[in-house]
Amino acid sequence: MSEPRNLHEAPLAMPPVAHARFSIGDVVRHRVFDFRGVVFDVDPVFANSEEWYEAIPVEVRPRKDQPFYHLLAENAESSYVAYVSQQNLVADQSDEPVEHPAINGLFDAFADGRYRLRRQHRH
Repeated sequence: MSEPRNLHEAPLAMPPVAHARFSIGDVVRHRVFDFRGVVFDVDPVFANSEEWYEAIPVEVRPRKDQPFYHLLAENAESSYVAYVSQQNLVADQSDEPVEHPAINGLFDAFADGRYRLRRQHRH
């Protein structure tokens, strides 16, 4: 049997909570690089490999303690999947759909500048 906790002890410190600025289906644009995309997943904090993180030049490396977004991304040459920190994203104001071959598998409509997730992918 465990000992009861002393009621006079300080409460356990909780880590800061990062709030996601964007939601699944939002169309966003990178602040620095010329690409845009639609959010299809959100990590509350960095959740990629250390190797991936270390490959980013130190002078532009983002903090890990913020949301990171998985994007179906496009630029003038191609479409791809991107993993981007919240500090490097802004809302896309173009009201144009994103041209990515995987969009139709995840989303079923584009209206008012955002995509609606297909029913089978909703929780």
